[in-house]
Amino acid sequence: MDNNTETPPDHFANPLTATLVAFLRGIGLTIRAGDLPDPTFLPGMQIDHGTLVVDEARLRYPGDLLHEAGHLAVATPDRRADMPADAGADAAEEMMAIAWSYAALVHLQLDPTVVFHPDGYKGDSASLIDNFTHGRYFGVPMLQWVGMTLEPPRARERGVPPYPHMLSWLRP
Repeated sequence: MDNNTETPPDHFANPLTATLVAFLRGIGLTIRAGDLPDPTFLPGMQIDHGTLVVDEARLRYPGDLLHEAGHLAVATPDRRADMPADAGADAAEEMMAIAWSYAALVHLQLDPTVVFHPDGYKGDSASLIDNFTHGRYFGVPMLQWVGMTLEPPRARERGVPPYPHMLSWLRP
């Protein structure tokens, strides 16, 4: 029996980070711990050809993992595998990633400030929290269009819960 007491290389000390990583791995995304140089697009994380690399020592806001994972999740599988470090600049994917990350927050029963923290979203975090918590969503029609969730009328027709419930966490 191995009595090695070293911390496993993909262990995350922060309980929130560990919870988020477990969820992301559970839905099929690849997450790995690694040392990242400064600066990265968001502190302590970077997308590397479809893998979300996390440098916990530099990770300022664990909730940013959900937003970056949202970019991977809403991308087509071929694009996901080739995604650049900054996730690209597609406005539709950005809106979908924001809506996806809110759905993930709801699913995980986390406070919206975990993702929509005051230092993110170009100062619009409070507005995003207000809109999403009051059912004023954006990005959801696109998530519905790609088959990941349903808006209320379609959800009623199919007998399933509407957004923020997700039919699929990864774009087919």
